[in-house]
Amino acid sequence: MNSSPITTWEGAEAYFTFADSPSVMMIILALAMAATVGAVVASVLHENHTYIDYK
Repeated sequence: MNSSPITTWEGAEAYFTFADSPSVMMIILALAMAATVGAVVASVLHENHTYIDYK
């Protein structure tokens, strides 16, 4: 199944943003977790409020 257009990996490059800075990675992770938890909490509060209105 050799259907890849890549025939050699010579000259291939990759950019790993902030890979050498664990503190920045932790900040990004914390922000992502805060956004996720915030969205879940906002959803629960909205659903509970809506349930009370239509009970």
